[in-house]
Amino acid sequence: MTKIVIIGGVAGGASAAARARRLSEEAEIIMFERGEFVSFANCGLPYHIGGDITERSNLLLQTPESFLARFNVDVRTMSEVISIDKDNKSVTIKNVLDNSEYTESYDFLVLSPGAGPIVPPIPGIQNPITHSLRNIPDMDKILNTIRMNRPEHATVVGGGFIGLEMMEAFHQLGIKTTLVELADQVMTPVDREMAGFAHAEIKEKGVDLRLGVALEAVEYVEEPHLANIESGETDEHPHIQGHLNLSLSNGDTIKTEILVMAIGVRPEIQLARQAGLKIGDLGGIWTAPTMQTSNPSIYAVGDAIEEADFITGNPTIVPLAGPANRQGRMAADNMFGREQTYQGTQGTAICKIFDLAVASTGKNEKTLKREGIPFKKIYVHTASHASYYPGAEIVSFKMLYCPDTKKILGAQAAGKDGVDKRIDIMAVAQRAGMTIDQLQHLELTYAPPFGSAKDVINQAAFVANNIENGDSRAIHFDELDTLTDDQLILDVRTPMEIQNFGTLDGAINIPVDELRPRMSELPKDKEIIILCAVGLRGNVAYRQLVNNGYKARNLIGGYRTLMFSKA
Repeated sequence: MTKIVIIGGVAGGASAAARARRLSEEAEIIMFERGEFVSFANCGLPYHIGGDITERSNLLLQTPESFLARFNVDVRTMSEVISIDKDNKSVTIKNVLDNSEYTESYDFLVLSPGAGPIVPPIPGIQNPITHSLRNIPDMDKILNTIRMNRPEHATVVGGGFIGLEMMEAFHQLGIKTTLVELADQVMTPVDREMAGFAHAEIKEKGVDLRLGVALEAVEYVEEPHLANIESGETDEHPHIQGHLNLSLSNGDTIKTEILVMAIGVRPEIQLARQAGLKIGDLGGIWTAPTMQTSNPSIYAVGDAIEEADFITGNPTIVPLAGPANRQGRMAADNMFGREQTYQGTQGTAICKIFDLAVASTGKNEKTLKREGIPFKKIYVHTASHASYYPGAEIVSFKMLYCPDTKKILGAQAAGKDGVDKRIDIMAVAQRAGMTIDQLQHLELTYAPPFGSAKDVINQAAFVANNIENGDSRAIHFDELDTLTDDQLILDVRTPMEIQNFGTLDGAINIPVDELRPRMSELPKDKEIIILCAVGLRGNVAYRQLVNNGYKARNLIGGYRTLMFSKA
């Protein structure tokens, strides 16, 4: 009889346990979890704090009792595995409640310890009203601080997924919020100009967004919680109300009543390191495509591991629930001889930021530049469904592709409707190895409430193929600072648009519908840089100009991309 020991539940460990049982009714399966909860929706924690998920119990996906009833898995909570003896195939477990210790043997061991929040050694950071958010006890502590301290102001440090979700949760509770981020943008999986849409939404909602600054010191100031004392609380066990004085790297200070640190997570590798398992160069547990570690009887899955990047095949760390679930299932398959191999992680992700959604898949431009991978990029801004049907919203879309193979390297999108649909399509297209030429031929659902006859994806492919086929010459917003005297800017929008939204210094304005009769006003000895709102009218103007012997380039993504790159 095969004996499987699993360390850690949640996504990867729980998936491995359930899959192993479905493959074998005879196997003995034991799962250890050092906390109270074995399977919970950690991605839902901020949404319970903010009130979107009203019932705390809805976050508890499985209990030890339900796991036993449905899958016959022996789940032992409050049980911390403190060491692994890989030579003798055994683990030592400490009962967190009474500190007693015992050992369990295994035939196969699955490591799913996850990743812990990074809390930098900032002076004063250890105090009762500073929190991180990883699990249900963390969530309960945040809710308790909100209940007892009644904060009027909250500060979140870190503009990743958890930071953005906590920012929105505080805002929904009517708490004035500051978001502090060391980088020049939030949500680093997307590029700076795409993050600009998030910045605009955050500011529009009244959140105090501080980019490019770091938290340097924290001062905790205690105050008696008079409201509870007046309600009959004794002086013997007073609740404490307090505030923090935060010092930022730019010299600013912030007074706040609750602080959430959300600057990132770090793989938990202590057990693996102690066991002598190979640790990768990025600091995660090394795994083979089979999810085996350097010891073939020990598998590792989830946020603690290094897996292969889908594009490059190089090691990467991507702490997302989808890959963790697939890895857990695959590890169980391979324990029973299925010979499955992990096909790489794309990093497909989406984040809700108030009324906006921002999503991405594959590589971003920053990473491609850093890794020296050649790429081209295009932008489109078009309606989420037929613009004449009520409720249509602009989807701002960026696609990166390989100039040689024409395969998709990455995609990003921002908007209030239809963003998830487009990035999911791109994630599938990328995994299928589709090219920008093949994207033109995608046949997607169309009815006015749902889509357009030429979908966002089709239009992005049209733009990319126009460039590759020589039907258009592109210039991008980040090249405008290097224009020479041999170039001039032609704005083909209407005078009213220019009055309302502005234009670039020195631009000549000839609306596209007046261009043919007024073309002689433009010089043929200069390259004309064409500017419009999103690049569509610019392409029409470009074809008119080049067909009449002018030199021209079209600003891809238009004025909209340029403006949000500065947001």
